[in-house]
Amino acid sequence: MEATMNLWPIGNCQVSALVDATGRFVWGCIPRVDGDPAFSALLDDGDPDTGYWSIDLADTVKTEQRYLRNTPILVTRHEDAAGNAVEITDFCPRFRRNDRDYRPTAFARIVRPVAGSPRIRMALRVATDWGKPTSITAGSNHIRFLMRDQTVRLTTTAPIDRLRREEYFRLEKPLRFFLGPDESFAGSLEYGVDMMLDQTRDEWRQWVRGLAIPLEWQDVVIRAAITLKLCQHEETGAIVAAMTTSLPEHADSGRNWDYRYCWIRDAYYTVQALNRLGALDVLEGYLEYLRNIVDDADGGHIQPLYGVSGEAELPERIADDLVGYRGMGPVRVGNQAYEQVQHDAYGQIVLSNVQAFHDTRLYRLASKEDFRSLERVGELAWQVYDKPDAGLWELRTKVAVHTYSAAMCWAACDRLASAARVLGLTERCRFWDDRATTMRATIEQQAWREDTKRMSATFDGDDLDASLIELLDLRFFTPDDPRFQSTLEAVEKGLRRGAYMLRYDSEDDFGLPKTAFNVCTFWLIEALHATGRRDDARALFEEMVARRTPAGLLSEDIDPTSGELWGNYPQTYSLVGLINCAGLLSEPWSKVR
Repeated sequence: MEATMNLWPIGNCQVSALVDATGRFVWGCIPRVDGDPAFSALLDDGDPDTGYWSIDLADTVKTEQRYLRNTPILVTRHEDAAGNAVEITDFCPRFRRNDRDYRPTAFARIVRPVAGSPRIRMALRVATDWGKPTSITAGSNHIRFLMRDQTVRLTTTAPIDRLRREEYFRLEKPLRFFLGPDESFAGSLEYGVDMMLDQTRDEWRQWVRGLAIPLEWQDVVIRAAITLKLCQHEETGAIVAAMTTSLPEHADSGRNWDYRYCWIRDAYYTVQALNRLGALDVLEGYLEYLRNIVDDADGGHIQPLYGVSGEAELPERIADDLVGYRGMGPVRVGNQAYEQVQHDAYGQIVLSNVQAFHDTRLYRLASKEDFRSLERVGELAWQVYDKPDAGLWELRTKVAVHTYSAAMCWAACDRLASAARVLGLTERCRFWDDRATTMRATIEQQAWREDTKRMSATFDGDDLDASLIELLDLRFFTPDDPRFQSTLEAVEKGLRRGAYMLRYDSEDDFGLPKTAFNVCTFWLIEALHATGRRDDARALFEEMVARRTPAGLLSEDIDPTSGELWGNYPQTYSLVGLINCAGLLSEPWSKVR
């Protein structure tokens, strides 16, 4: 495998798939992102018997891929040595139909001959129950795949017998494929799929037209924004941390986690970034999701993560039938972190909601009733801010009073005071402001190390952690505060490896970390810009832009030496960093003449 991941996401905010450099579907879960992978080849060591969908040109010598402009619609072109060529257009339908959002659990492919007399072969091997083959039945123009909990149907204009036998045949006209629910395709497949393509293209381009993008790095920001939107399950508003599970943080690390769930922390950063672009639809959907989480919270307790429908229990297990990415298992399903205590979630709940008290563009402004619900969250933030937790890096065998968690709890109370002020609740504003003042004083006293002139990542130790940089974003410190400047200097000196930032450099449950965490590099870029080192910030950002995959995206981690990307993909944290830093560093639109 090349040093750079080459995976192209498609999706419709209900389902998604990753398409590899050969045009194969190698990852995709149904009926939603945290479901059973119908396409599981990504985690089957590159040579699977099942779990993929390929459309191959005989004797291919060249393959090129691109997205249709401002969409997640992928076009793959194959060409052979004689100049015969085909184009495959892959997408998941998404548009308005009959005054409703149409985003079925479906994948569409159109194969067109574009030069000469190409010969193609299709192989569709749907997996079930995490890597097992499915039973198959066929009709005159369809093939049914009987998964464990559902049945999917491929309807096509291609010859069924040749597809079943996986034979090469001459492609003399465009063929359509629609893999979706086990029901007859209504109307003409040829007309219907082409119409879906046109309407899906228009829907995405209309959404992109509403984004307030920066002048520079427009393609970077648009691709990141589209992909962040693909990470939202629109039915509920949940935003998943990534589309994949068990892509390791570095080779043979065992740090293989399932990221197909909604982390309150990751989702907060996602809506923060998309808000800066004016994508209010994502915020409004997520706020609805959060209100249900808060309403269901036992005594106001907030977990670090939930399922996309708000499921509280996400038990972790090993999928033994899959050997893992590049053979590097285990493949985990579920995430034990839902049981952890991570106090920063209280701050992220409030910070995600606070815009709804201020932003009159929203369909539904937050009310006094919403404020009272959030006060339950704030009460817990007050009670636990100086208590040990697992921290934002989700350590499994260690706990401490983490400065980042404490500062997030402070932010919860600080922003509740702001919301109360907007609502005219003077007494409640004073109440939460007093608490925030007390919390700030405690954090400054407990985390500041006078001898080294910097903040510590924990109250009890003298630890370096990239999350300390976020004290600036939280408005706990200002850029010109000497305490922040000396902390930034120490963090950069201790954790920067070339162009990249580690989370920390001390041993954790799995030993010493070997890869840098991409979002931490973006946090550094923001801090460098804020403290006047704008040229350094710009150079570092250009380095990160250059490290994107051919699809224009980033995973979670990067090897500081080789530049190889590792970790789950596409990673919302990393895409947020691209958007935020491009907005900070870009020349203004007023420069256009």
